[in-house]
Amino acid sequence: MAWLVEKEIKRELPKEWGGIVPTEIFLHEAQDIVEKAVKECLTLRILGGLAIAIHSQKHMDFARKLGRTGTGMVKGQEYSDIDFIAYSGQRNRIKEFFEKLGYAKRRATLSTAASERQIYYHPKGWFYIDIFFDKLLVANHPIDFRERLELDYPTITVTDMLLEKIQMWEAFSVKDLKDCLLLLKAHNVGEGNEKEQLDAAHIAKILAQDWGFWYTATANLKKLGKFISEIDALGKEAEISPQEIDKKDREEIVQKIDSLLERIEKEPKTFGWKMRAKIGTKKKWYNPVERPETVGGFGI
Repeated sequence: MAWLVEKEIKRELPKEWGGIVPTEIFLHEAQDIVEKAVKECLTLRILGGLAIAIHSQKHMDFARKLGRTGTGMVKGQEYSDIDFIAYSGQRNRIKEFFEKLGYAKRRATLSTAASERQIYYHPKGWFYIDIFFDKLLVANHPIDFRERLELDYPTITVTDMLLEKIQMWEAFSVKDLKDCLLLLKAHNVGEGNEKEQLDAAHIAKILAQDWGFWYTATANLKKLGKFISEIDALGKEAEISPQEIDKKDREEIVQKIDSLLERIEKEPKTFGWKMRAKIGTKKKWYNPVERPETVGGFGI
């Protein structure tokens, strides 16, 4: 596999880390890269679980109660990579930017995938960085971030974070469940682009145009509501101790989920949505993640 990397990378971790990269390193490196990108007039925003953690610092006690642990490359390590979204018009300059930071680019085996995604390895092999351009294509329901990246910093908006999670149909994991619960606990539901607020109007508008996305997202929201409501019975499956999650937190999260579902239901649906709804689940309504235009030989 060495031929796929533009220069040799060896994993070199400080002894005091005990063989795992601490979560604090991921948080610091992700934010530091975004800050350095700004100085180069580049737009990078953090995605995924790291983005949720950055926006939920005041609720870390709740996160600890959930016991969120990642499924990274190394047992006990919370994260294995850092995900970014960027604009495709800056693709070449972003390559130069990461090379300047000492990162090694992973070669893609399909030119189409290379235009949508780039992967870089940390100079000392601590982790890899996954960069997507304009859209999150490695998704059951791709999300378009054009004209959305300036709405928050150094991450995507909390609204887009929730959409990123609830678009999953094939691989919604315990980690994703906990990320969603933390996101819902830490943020109120409202209308508009106010920071630290889940914009129910934007979510409803997106889902009103795509029946497949609507079906997956509402199904996941309902499952989240069922889980937190029945956590005494279901908590063990997610390695959550039910007694750690008090009644107030449970009711608050359920109320927010109900509020989102109600707003989604009220949004007028497009003609295309209504026509696709007639077919329902008799036809596959989501995209498989592992396909040439999303993987392109990256093999992650």
